Amino acid sequence: MIPSPQAASSPVILIVMGVSGCGKSTIARGLAEHFACNFIEADDYHTAEARALMASGTPLTDAHREPWIQALCQALQNAAAEGESSVMAYSGLRRAHRQRFRDLGLPILYLHLAGEKELIRERMQARANHFMPAGLLDSQFASLESTEGEADIIALRIDQPINNIAQTALGLAKNFIHQHSAA
Repeated sequence: MIPSPQAASSPVILIVMGVSGCGKSTIARGLAEHFACNFIEADDYHTAEARALMASGTPLTDAHREPWIQALCQALQNAAAEGESSVMAYSGLRRAHRQRFRDLGLPILYLHLAGEKELIRERMQARANHFMPAGLLDSQFASLESTEGEADIIALRIDQPINNIAQTALGLAKNFIHQHSAA
């Protein structure tokens, strides 16, 4: 039997990352429910100003993102202080921001949901009631810095049924958690 993240010797962090519309919230929420651990929807931590900018079609700068990254680090630290592991749905566009989460000192695994821009654009246009307009997808791809050389990031292609992606993500998460429960 594979232990839950809560049974790991210390809390762990699983981050499902990718541009808007790739399915990260769906996959991350499913993992958090499966493992009965803390779920963080990074979009919920944006400032009102940042949400308004995105809703108006204005891409965020790193200066706009800084309070968001600080709030996310704090949320992850708070959960860890309570002995809780976390699964976070987070864009992960900037390498320096990904490093900030590593610097928290907890075991971390990134699952990068990657796909073609047109497939993601179709998905974004089909969803309702989301503040991020499909028009910002180009800026998201432009801001997404390469993950090359980041050994804790595993890319998962999204051009397959969501159940296949979820099962692959679950298997990778279980292996990661198992490695850290034996530590």
